Amino acid sequence: MFIPLLRYDTRLGLNDPKVLTWHIAFFRIFFAGLILTPTLRRRDITWRPAMIPMTLAFAAMNGLLMTAMSQGKTSDAILLQYTAPMWLFLISTFWLGEPGDGRSLACVLIGVMGVAVVVWGGWSNDQILVVIMALVSGFFYSLVLVGLRLMRKESPRWLTVLNHLVAALVLTPILAFVPLPSWPQLLCLAIFGAVQMALPYMLVARGLRGISAQEAGTLTLLEPILNTLWAYLISPDQQRPTVYTLVGGALILGALLFRYLPIRRWTK
Repeated sequence: MFIPLLRYDTRLGLNDPKVLTWHIAFFRIFFAGLILTPTLRRRDITWRPAMIPMTLAFAAMNGLLMTAMSQGKTSDAILLQYTAPMWLFLISTFWLGEPGDGRSLACVLIGVMGVAVVVWGGWSNDQILVVIMALVSGFFYSLVLVGLRLMRKESPRWLTVLNHLVAALVLTPILAFVPLPSWPQLLCLAIFGAVQMALPYMLVARGLRGISAQEAGTLTLLEPILNTLWAYLISPDQQRPTVYTLVGGALILGALLFRYLPIRRWTK
């Protein structure tokens, strides 16, 4: 919802002066990390060399995703980022040597068909570069998930703050070459970081105390559906999903639902 508000002409007029992709990529994670910092405790702060590639992967994921969402349809970008579980399956199976299962493999195969449809649509609508950036952001997201899995004994609060603030630090030099947003735009970006990043992280951490990871994975599939809806309501002319997005997105979401929804096996 926030990106169309900042990038397109609406009643709030937040698109003037022009908000650059780098503004959104930096301030979103900077404000989120800043808001989450007070939740840290001294015992949370640790250091491991594996944190370096994880934070760099998070920075790449954020930059690519925000660029894709700013330059193209947010529905395409968020759907393709949700290929991360498929990348994660491949990395876990062929790199980490973890045993695979038929259900995950079926998820990957169905999801790949959905990706192919979205990529073909991007090619047909001169959005192929945006689609590729979104797809690669999903790959980097899977690397972040691998990093979190390898460091599961570390404080999740610390890893979250570290990812956000290091990613912001990586983007800081770019701000020297671009004009800063106006105060109303900065306020919108601060709310963006708080409402769309910081608050969800805290809610997920709290929610995982009472529900399973599979149920949480299923519930997060609401994001690409609502993302498409909010973007369309804010800017229907620029954010109307194409047939390729709807068909490809249905395949990707269907694959993830098949992977995460608990399936009971009935026996006589």
